[in-house]
Amino acid sequence: MTLRFDLALDLPQIHLRAAATVPGSGVTALFGASGSGKTTLLRMLAGLEPGGRGQVSLGDTPWQDDTAGLKLPTHARPLAYVFQEASLFAHLSVRDNLAFGLKRAQVPTRAIAFDDAVNWLGIGHLLDRRPAHLSGGERQRVAIARALLAQPRLLLMDEPLSAVDAAGRDAILDALEPLPERLGIPVVYVSHSIEEVARLADHLLLLSGGRIVANGPTNEILTRCDLPLAHGAHAGAVVHATVTEHLPNEQLTRLGFDGGQLLVSTVDRPSGAAVRIRIAARDVAIAMSAPTDSSVINQLHAELIDISDDPNPAHCLVRLRVGNAMLLARITQHSRRRLTLCPGMHVWALVKGVAVR
Repeated sequence: MTLRFDLALDLPQIHLRAAATVPGSGVTALFGASGSGKTTLLRMLAGLEPGGRGQVSLGDTPWQDDTAGLKLPTHARPLAYVFQEASLFAHLSVRDNLAFGLKRAQVPTRAIAFDDAVNWLGIGHLLDRRPAHLSGGERQRVAIARALLAQPRLLLMDEPLSAVDAAGRDAILDALEPLPERLGIPVVYVSHSIEEVARLADHLLLLSGGRIVANGPTNEILTRCDLPLAHGAHAGAVVHATVTEHLPNEQLTRLGFDGGQLLVSTVDRPSGAAVRIRIAARDVAIAMSAPTDSSVINQLHAELIDISDDPNPAHCLVRLRVGNAMLLARITQHSRRRLTLCPGMHVWALVKGVAVR
């Protein structure tokens, strides 16, 4: 069920005007700097901002339509909202907190069973504890499980990892990654962490000053050189690949994608499994021919699409097409001149580092 909205809100700190269509499944990230309007927009989708104006619909069902005088209250919208801080009932056990989620379900059939939510979030050993005896990461996993048990048709998540330590963050990300495929509903995920976006999001809405300045598939937005994301310290690309072969004697795994193959450290996934890989712009070098005496084992034939200036005047940003995928390379202006690089050239992308998710 596609989510559509066209919303406006005027507050002392921000004037928000945002319209978009969100895919009916997978994770759509709302990304932007602090104060760009991410949380405000999420609250408007949930009906939590009294002054919000405009339209919201999920599938064929309108939730808000000012022209028709319609604005469903939050409790009448079949959604679940996960806040930055887990809002659990302190006097109830984890089991009873989850049971409360089931009671909130607005649909007669339960697509997500109690045991499913417990197993997906890895909280079976916590059921008899109370929130005071849980870590921050454990509390947030319980909050997510409770949200799922409400059987939502839309899941809204507002920086759910912002108050969680690194170990807890990794555990939650591990649990979240397979959820979109299991749920089959749209998930809107607010974050200011590009690593979270790269790991989870299929679609990206980039906000700035209360406006949506870019809307599209994650890698398309990440590699657009007219946007600030491509020029930040963590600039890079996200590519979908498949495990094609394990090489146990060398502790390596071969990954295949539309643009070729990559060798990476052993990945604990079976052959045929889909993986998401992140390649940072700083880890891509460019050569005019395939090196035969280099320690860089991942060498991909690429077409040079364009070259952009970088905030660091000594560097430039090169956009490369490898198959149907786009990569970014941050190189020095000196190297650009020495290789006489220009759009349309066919080069070799030397990939020095690959993060597998």
